[in-house]
Amino acid sequence: MAGLVGQAALGIGLAALVWWLSRLATDPPTSTPPRRSGPFTATRVHQAGPAGPAPEGMVWISGGEFSMGCLDPRGVPAGGPDPMADARPVHRVHVDGFWMDATEVTNAEFATFVAATGYVTVAERPPTAEEFPDAPPENLVAGSVVFTPPAEAVPLDNHLRWWSYVKGADWRHPLGPGSSIEGHAREPVVHVAFEDAEAYARWAGKRLPTEAEWEFAARGGRAGGLYPWGDEFRPEGRWMANTWQGRFPGENTAADGFKAPAPVASFPPNPYGLHDMSGNVWEWCADWYRPDTYAKAAASGAVADNPRGPDSSFDPQEPGQAKRVQRGGSYLCSESYCARYIVGSRGKGEISSATNHVGFRCVQAP
Repeated sequence: MAGLVGQAALGIGLAALVWWLSRLATDPPTSTPPRRSGPFTATRVHQAGPAGPAPEGMVWISGGEFSMGCLDPRGVPAGGPDPMADARPVHRVHVDGFWMDATEVTNAEFATFVAATGYVTVAERPPTAEEFPDAPPENLVAGSVVFTPPAEAVPLDNHLRWWSYVKGADWRHPLGPGSSIEGHAREPVVHVAFEDAEAYARWAGKRLPTEAEWEFAARGGRAGGLYPWGDEFRPEGRWMANTWQGRFPGENTAADGFKAPAPVASFPPNPYGLHDMSGNVWEWCADWYRPDTYAKAAASGAVADNPRGPDSSFDPQEPGQAKRVQRGGSYLCSESYCARYIVGSRGKGEISSATNHVGFRCVQAP
């Protein structure tokens, strides 16, 4: 275990958790102008189809040019309390075509990878005294961070009230040693750190998506929509994603049918055939996180061409921690807290940390 979550868990300091835990041959349909006002212009979708049949479980994303980012969603129904400042300015981006997993990587798929390679995830590796020289030896135990809803109502100013470091928690034991993934084969794998997701992608002959690829795919050809399915959170009263209902963090009514990660494809796909691009679990992207990435892209005045993100990470709230972008929000996102099921919003995660609401999906070049 490395990074801030490990430090908090090992008694070295809990400040690290405070932000990090708050929280991826025919034309597809082109978009119409967005319903909301703003700097979004129509998505231009490439006409070229895929060169060959679809790899198993993947769908073709033909690429094109689109407006990337989101406006301040405060005041919009289900828009949440966060201005999402790091997702502005909205700017134009071009991406080439690619294949993308239709769903998040599942427990069954990750188990196949582990059986074939013997891979051991970060959460399963005991921390070392070299990594944490000030930690008591008895605290150098493998584990991961688990959402633990408080029994009573609590203010939303301290994330540690609902997150706990659990010794023995890992992808096979998502809630700790007494839990199991038996019967949960179709649920997304969780407790995967960034390097775990990268290792799976390499084994599968794939890679993690860039942030631009992820958002282009999530938007499904639409310009400026709040969600992968449009601008209305519950069109005609239907639940479209696995999110939080009720008073966060202690009461989840599970009105959408799920209190924890749902089996993949439990909700309708977006126009490109991708499931769970909002909610369920956060998804790792390849890019380093910086809050000024979009400002630098827009300042160039040019359309960003297949951007790969900055060369290094910087988060002013935790300057010493290396973070990668996460996208899509999770089953813990609610309209009173987080709300990063909004398609243009951004998340971030310390690269050596894992929780039971973070997973991933992969892409592949044609």
